[in-house]
Amino acid sequence: MAAYKVKDIAAALGAEVLGAADLLVTGVAEPSAASPDDLALAMSPAYAEGLSQGRARVAVIGAGMDWQALGLEAAIIAPRPRYAMAGVTSAMDPGPALPRGIHANAVIDPTAVIGRDARIGPFVVIGHGVRIGANARIASHASIGAGATIGDDAVIHEGVRICHHVRIGDRFIAQPGAVLGADGFSFVTPEKSQVEAARESLGTAQDAATDQSWTRIHSLGGLVIGEDVEVGANTAIDRGTIADSVIGDGTKVDNLVHIGHNCRIGRDCLICGQTGFAGSVEVGDRVVLGGKCGVSDNITIGSDVVAAGASKLFTNVPSGRMVMGHPAVKMDLHVDMYKALRRLPRLSQTVAELKKAVLKSDKTP
Repeated sequence: MAAYKVKDIAAALGAEVLGAADLLVTGVAEPSAASPDDLALAMSPAYAEGLSQGRARVAVIGAGMDWQALGLEAAIIAPRPRYAMAGVTSAMDPGPALPRGIHANAVIDPTAVIGRDARIGPFVVIGHGVRIGANARIASHASIGAGATIGDDAVIHEGVRICHHVRIGDRFIAQPGAVLGADGFSFVTPEKSQVEAARESLGTAQDAATDQSWTRIHSLGGLVIGEDVEVGANTAIDRGTIADSVIGDGTKVDNLVHIGHNCRIGRDCLICGQTGFAGSVEVGDRVVLGGKCGVSDNITIGSDVVAAGASKLFTNVPSGRMVMGHPAVKMDLHVDMYKALRRLPRLSQTVAELKKAVLKSDKTP
């Protein structure tokens, strides 16, 4: 087990260290469960209360907290605690434990080019003409389709499926079960379908042909994923129909997300779990979509949009807007709408009483 000096961790974080800077730690823990060899994460007074229950000698604490009063031998002072947590966990995460080299049970096409120091686990399948960058770590049962390219320092976990001709930048991370570059869900009928008629008429048309089957529109486009992108477990991102689907640099996609064909997602977006995109959505940079958001097809979401969890986006959203609800509206407007909704039972009772009073006043003696 690797050991780290407190001063080295602090230097990596650009943080201040106080006390016994040469102490060694081998892991991180919550304050109440920390052993003497753990670095406790006690970045707020509420978490610091747990230090008395654990045995930590050193902790990451917030600015202004008294490390000596907390009984510590050393402390790392973190002005922005959660950001410091990202640095600490990064420094102590060894990644998937794969031995160097290529496992004997991996199947690699002779035309594939594998970068230096790659680690490829058992039952990995790498297709014709694939190019994989240096320092790649590819865990068991992953498959990479013909003509795909992956940049340096990739971490591809168990069971990931990267389809043909997908292009991925450096420092890519894919969690188990992700499927990247499958065909889009795109079908058409010979005559106008009931779906098209419903969209055109808002549900009033009755004359669309219904006795017909669906014909596949094949996906000839690809999927292009930028640098520093992460994709969560069991997430699916479809390839484009003619042009490529695109995921911009630095974007992070959570578990169980679906991004449909022809979508173009900008840089440094955060897409939380169970969010679903229909096809042909344009998303700007630094967009944050909370869990279970739904995004309708053929709309544009501007940069710096924030959508609260479970919001349903049916129309274009301008840059910088914070939205919420079903359908999504400005967040402050949604709060007012929700307050009004909660008042409806009382309002209904008031109206009933007024109606009763009016009817009584109309009666003649």
